[in-house]
Amino acid sequence: MTRIDVDNLTKEYGTRRAVDHLTFTVHPGKVTGFLGPNGAGKSTTMRLVLGLDRPTSGTATVGGRAYATLREPLRHVGALLDADAAHGSRTGRDQLRVLAASNRIPRRRVDEVLAQAGLSSVARRRVKTYSLGMRQRLGIAAALLGDPEVVMLDEPSNGLDPEGIVWIRALLRRLAGEGRTVLVSSHLMNETASFADHLVVLGRGRLLADTPMREFIDARVQPRVRIRTTDATALKSVLARHGHDAVEHVDGHWIVDHARVDDIGRLVSAAGVPVLELASEEGTLEQAYLDLTGAETEFTAQPQEA
Repeated sequence: MTRIDVDNLTKEYGTRRAVDHLTFTVHPGKVTGFLGPNGAGKSTTMRLVLGLDRPTSGTATVGGRAYATLREPLRHVGALLDADAAHGSRTGRDQLRVLAASNRIPRRRVDEVLAQAGLSSVARRRVKTYSLGMRQRLGIAAALLGDPEVVMLDEPSNGLDPEGIVWIRALLRRLAGEGRTVLVSSHLMNETASFADHLVVLGRGRLLADTPMREFIDARVQPRVRIRTTDATALKSVLARHGHDAVEHVDGHWIVDHARVDDIGRLVSAAGVPVLELASEEGTLEQAYLDLTGAETEFTAQPQEA
């Protein structure tokens, strides 16, 4: 199978370094979420992989080869970087037929990916009449046209309605399950958490993290336990004896930070504390991401004074 290799990649625009000695690998069989604040270098890196920009130094290859050297590249790499790239005066079907012809892809494949993207009913309409969500679907259909081993999508959920978001989640998981290499850039943390296996995180053009998603979260967000009881005094007493602080919330539940549900469960059970609810509150991708990238954000809104 084919992987993406980025090796010591650097891109400078005048005095600004958009990508700074970046090295990582995107492996087949999993969805890799590509994260970072605005200006972190994600889109530039994807353009470098696709040969749309030239690196100042370093390399970006697909299956060990530069994208520009691939014959009929849509058969190897499918990409969506800009949903507005399609020719507005063409119909959706004609847009895909032109792409198919340029890479010797059978015409029957056009109707297959239009159906897969839910666009069969509007295939004969001009692209300029499409909504943003429809253009996104067309761009994703174009990325899938050559049945490629590598799929790269930049903000694929942008403009999609709830049904479309569910569809793209399932699509990404299916592509990875088929052993393809899938790289997805997104600003939507909850969405990324729903489909990503692995994360590559950038900040100001540098690599901040390259790790499985669960490890990324667990390393940055401490576990905590949610508990509800009819005997708050007994609960606080037993937790305090074992070095735990519990904080009560307005709806009556208690939160124990830096604790695991198994440990707290054993303590309160042994002490005979009545328990109405006991659950682990896992950290979220958004919490972990903000913890890592807070100092790397180029554009930060300042809170207004009252």
